[in-house]
Amino acid sequence: MSSLAAWTLALGILIGLLGLSVWPKQSKAVSRWLIQCAIVALGLRIDIHQLLGAAADGFLLAAGTIVGALVLGWLLAKVLKVERDLGALISSGTAICGGSAIAAVGSSIRARTSDVAIATAVVFVLNAVGVFILPVIGRWAGLDAHQFGTWAGVAIHDMASVNAVAKDYQVAGIEAGASVALDTANVVKLTRVIWIAPIALIAAWWWGRRRGEASPATDTSAAPEVSGATGMSGEWSRFASIMPWFIVWFVAACVLRTLVPGISEAGPTIKAISGCAFQLALFLIGAGVSREALRRAGPRAMLHAMLLWIALAGASLLVIRAST
Repeated sequence: MSSLAAWTLALGILIGLLGLSVWPKQSKAVSRWLIQCAIVALGLRIDIHQLLGAAADGFLLAAGTIVGALVLGWLLAKVLKVERDLGALISSGTAICGGSAIAAVGSSIRARTSDVAIATAVVFVLNAVGVFILPVIGRWAGLDAHQFGTWAGVAIHDMASVNAVAKDYQVAGIEAGASVALDTANVVKLTRVIWIAPIALIAAWWWGRRRGEASPATDTSAAPEVSGATGMSGEWSRFASIMPWFIVWFVAACVLRTLVPGISEAGPTIKAISGCAFQLALFLIGAGVSREALRRAGPRAMLHAMLLWIALAGASLLVIRAST
């Protein structure tokens, strides 16, 4: 990672640990908005045929690593005796895309706010660690820009950090002058983000089913009856709340780029603007790592997330090196 990105993240973490972060809830919302807008803007640099080809190539990797991470996360939670809901949140955040997946799955299974906060804190801490160490490992392993972009899209949790490490890896001299790492990382990560909706919906069904089996006569609030227009409206509202709509806009931007080739001339400007947005989002994410969040995480939750992340990053690195 370049010195600018590293210092941006480090400064945010320092401010968070010193308790100097202001408006944390607003900062979280702003960082999410910045990330999504920057991703949509980057869609203007990618032809739709290029996007579809890369998505098809990476589908098996995405499916395999996500399902594998969820299964391994469930097993680790059992072994380490991490609470079921907390283990599910950590596993989904690690497997898919960090805080966004945690928020979506947490809403679907009606997890406690404290569990959502703990899972988010744990995943954010490991994400910050990954931003610093993955480029070092990538260069040590001799990964080219395409390989590293693929690995970053799998092993780094949130979109801002994925873009930071991928952009700086290719600037550092590996296939310098191209945007291979950055574009590859974006596509790979987006092929994972689209799993938020189905995973959250499956989790809602499974948790609701288990609650129903546990107390079918009394637990009416856990699984409200769905009937008629009201039921359909409720299901649509739930789907709309967990659906990552920015992906739709990203694809629309790719289509526009394909239909209007002249947009490519503005590529450097688009890349610079989106880069600034990602840098600011990276700072805000770092500021969200507080001492209180680390304390709430606890050793078992942290160990669960760390072991799962190492397994996911290690396995995906071996697959990428073996297949390319």
